[in-house]
Amino acid sequence: MKNSKFLSCSFAFASLICTANAQKNPSLTDPEVASVAVVANQIDINYAEIAAKKSKNPEVLKFAETMKRDHAAVIGQAVALAKKLGVTPKDNEVSKNLLADADKTKKTLNGKAGRDFDKAYIDNEVTYHKTVIHAVEKLLIPETDNAELKKLLQDVLPALQAHLGHAEMVQKNFK
Repeated sequence: MKNSKFLSCSFAFASLICTANAQKNPSLTDPEVASVAVVANQIDINYAEIAAKKSKNPEVLKFAETMKRDHAAVIGQAVALAKKLGVTPKDNEVSKNLLADADKTKKTLNGKAGRDFDKAYIDNEVTYHKTVIHAVEKLLIPETDNAELKKLLQDVLPALQAHLGHAEMVQKNFK
């Protein structure tokens, strides 16, 4: 089964990208942007936790550990900034759709084992990071009004790009 059939980026991010490409970004408030950012990071932590339990591949395990550590750090930064600004992240349709789609992906990942799991996990990570990078650049940063939140999103981009490069490197072992 091809990756695109069962482990694609979330419907919410996919629709955001189509919208962003059409130059008609949905309107998000800063608390909603913060929620999307936290949810997207938590989703990747959740995927990494599945990998930590299911994989025996040292490269996959190392990648998953990096995802858990780095994305937890971003959540920590976002929470600290929200507290400093007195802002509470606000659930919205985008964050809700992300969570719903992540549940489907987790079920798919949990249904796989061995090399099939490793390939599915790393293929999803490549797709997910490409999508998240695009959404941060084309939707979240442009929709953010607060300069500190915007800077946090901009500062996270190099790490997301590094994650993508790492995932693509690991993915080559599963071709």
